[in-house]
Amino acid sequence: MNCRLRASWILLLAALLLPALLHADAAVPKLARHVTDLTGTLSAQQVDQLDAKLVALEKAKGAQLVVLMVGSTKPQDIDSYSLDVSMANKVGRKGIDDGVLLLIAKDDRQVRIEVGAGLEGAIPDAAAARIIREYLAPKFRTGDYDGGISDAVGALTLLIDGEPLPAPVQGAPHDRRGLDLNSLLGIGFFAWIFLRGVLGRSHALVRAPLGGLVIGGLFWLMASVGMGSFGGIVGGLLMLLPAGAGRSMGGGRQQHQQATHD
Repeated sequence: MNCRLRASWILLLAALLLPALLHADAAVPKLARHVTDLTGTLSAQQVDQLDAKLVALEKAKGAQLVVLMVGSTKPQDIDSYSLDVSMANKVGRKGIDDGVLLLIAKDDRQVRIEVGAGLEGAIPDAAAARIIREYLAPKFRTGDYDGGISDAVGALTLLIDGEPLPAPVQGAPHDRRGLDLNSLLGIGFFAWIFLRGVLGRSHALVRAPLGGLVIGGLFWLMASVGMGSFGGIVGGLLMLLPAGAGRSMGGGRQQHQQATHD
């Protein structure tokens, strides 16, 4: 009976501790030098060369840039893990907080640039994201980890020195968050209908420049000066057409609603 009771308590204790063990934070490594590769990806010579560059940077500027490559940060996300590493290793000078951690989680295929408050002005989020996108990612995709890290270190060094980054790398991927061509054409079409309804009874000399200005502005959003000029001309010519759209707007909208319901 006592054995069964003891076994039950052990199982209960294990059940209580197991979730905590499974969700424990990843071990934070002690950084003994400026470049630490825990994956064995970089050769000793490559590590030494990178380390020498970062030591020279710290001597010249005081700011501390360190590189850490791990296999994975799990179960932590890379953001919290990078912060833990920076805090535990006191990256940057005390009171100035001018440290930068370049963290590569190789197996997770993630990169994080953790910037101390003292360098946030020199290395804003947009610049850090661009370094990852244009300098690291292309070479990492080909397996050139040393080249990607070296390029990123060079770009970060420029920013720490107060120099701007070079012009964007030609052909580098970038976010496309604007409107596409079809959306702009659709907006332009409905804007034309609306303007003709509002200005339908105005004199042609008033309709043409106003219509050209609005439609041209929409076409300008297509990121082409030539297309913008063309759009302005087309808009002006359309507004010269005889008025009457004001009376047909209701019918057109009603027809659209019926088609939608069908």
